[in-house]
Amino acid sequence: MSQFSETQMAEFKRLVSRYPEGKQKSALLPVLHLAQNSFGGWLSEKTLDYVAELLNITPIEVYEVATFYSMYNLKPVGKYMFEVCQTGPCMISGSDNIIQYIQDKLGIKPGETTPDGLFTLKTVECLGACGYAPMMQLGKTYREHLTKDKVDAIIAECKSIAAE
Repeated sequence: MSQFSETQMAEFKRLVSRYPEGKQKSALLPVLHLAQNSFGGWLSEKTLDYVAELLNITPIEVYEVATFYSMYNLKPVGKYMFEVCQTGPCMISGSDNIIQYIQDKLGIKPGETTPDGLFTLKTVECLGACGYAPMMQLGKTYREHLTKDKVDAIIAECKSIAAE
């Protein structure tokens, strides 16, 4: 882990400046996103400690937040992360079958990454798109009404983009 670049530090300062003096802890979530995006898509212990130091808070305050939210990755992840919803509406609509299919297709379990570093499978709580179940988040987009054929097409699409 290194330190923020000059540009990243400017963004850090902008994020913190949105909050009143002495309330820099309020910037923790966006700063964790900045750190995750800046340091390889995940947050190491050293990165979490760095964030705590920058915000002048204790490391445990950072760890509590980073371990609570599923949007923060605490170990390296693949280039493409399949975040499959596993709450009630998605499960009723078959997300457990989709999760199992992805496991079988990619040879990984939730929380694991394929040996080539392309795919990580993650199960998450509600993504707020119950009407489109079963669904998953892939980067900044939702993939909805998932079927085995749609999963195959998504995997092929990701592999095609990675090969470019």
